[in-house]
Amino acid sequence: MSTQEIAEAVMELSETERLDLARLIIESVAVERESAAEIAKAVRGIEDVLTGKVSGLNEAEFQRALQ
Repeated sequence: MSTQEIAEAVMELSETERLDLARLIIESVAVERESAAEIAKAVRGIEDVLTGKVSGLNEAEFQRALQ
């Protein structure tokens, strides 16, 4: 199976299944344990935004947060 075929099959999965798969892939390629933990934290944050658990910032809020 080619990478393209795998990608097409993955895109047919539900959002939850794609997030689970993304987590597994990231964990499998992360070299350092600390990096893996930070990446896992970031994936959880993305999941929280996508599932509506937390709301993302609009551009103005983001700019204020940077100051």
